[in-house]
Amino acid sequence: MRTALTITRRELSGYFASPIAYLVAAAFLAISGYLFALILINSQQATLENLFFNINVILLFVAPLLTMRLLADEQRSGTIELLLTAPVRDWEVVLGKFLAALALFGAMLLCTLYYPLVLWRLGGHPDPGPIVTGYLGLLLLAAAMFSLGTLASALTENQIVAAVVAFGLLLLLWLIGGAGNIAPGAASVLSALSLPGHFDDFARGAINLEDVVYYLSLMLGGLFIATRMLETRRYR
Repeated sequence: MRTALTITRRELSGYFASPIAYLVAAAFLAISGYLFALILINSQQATLENLFFNINVILLFVAPLLTMRLLADEQRSGTIELLLTAPVRDWEVVLGKFLAALALFGAMLLCTLYYPLVLWRLGGHPDPGPIVTGYLGLLLLAAAMFSLGTLASALTENQIVAAVVAFGLLLLLWLIGGAGNIAPGAASVLSALSLPGHFDDFARGAINLEDVVYYLSLMLGGLFIATRMLETRRYR
C-alpha cells in the first residue's frame, strides 16, 4: 500500500506540472458556482439537492478528462515498462494512479464547501444531513466513474481515445436506466445498473446499503479489469 501511495504522490505532482489540473478545476468550479447561484436565485430554497444532481452531469466530462492520461500516457511514452520491471505490483500502479485522480477531484469538491456556508450566511438554515450524504454520494459516484476511466486508459496508448472510451462507458451506464421503457421486462435490472439512479437517496439525505455496494462494486470491478489489462503487457 505504501508503494501505491508513492505512485499517488508522483501522479499528483504530474497533474500540477501540467495545465490540465488547473483547467479542469477552474472549469468545474466556474460551472458549479454558476449553477449554484442560478438554482439559489430561482428556487429560493436552502438546499444543495439540485446542485448535487447537476454536478453528476459535470462528472460525465470531468472523469474522462482526469483519467485519460493515467495509464495511456505511460504506455505511449514507454515509461510503463520501467514501472512493470520495477519491484511494484500491477495493482499498486493502478490503485496509485486511480487514487491520484480521485484525490484531485476531492480537492475540487473541498472548494465547493463554501456553498453551504453561503446558505447559512443568508439565513437559510439548510439541513446538514442531506449536505453530508450528498457529498459522500458524489465521492462514491466519482470513485465508480474514475475506475472506469482508469480502465479505459489501460486499454489504449492514446489519451483522446481513452477519454472517448471512458465517456462512452459512463454515458451508457448513465442512460441505461431509461432503456427500461423499451424493454419493460428488464426494467428493474436496467434500473439497478443506472449510475445516477443510485445517487438519488444520497442527495435527499439517506444512505442505502444497496447504493453503496453498487458504487464500490463498480469501482473494484473497474480497477480489477484495469489491473488485468496491465498484466497482459508483461507477456507481449
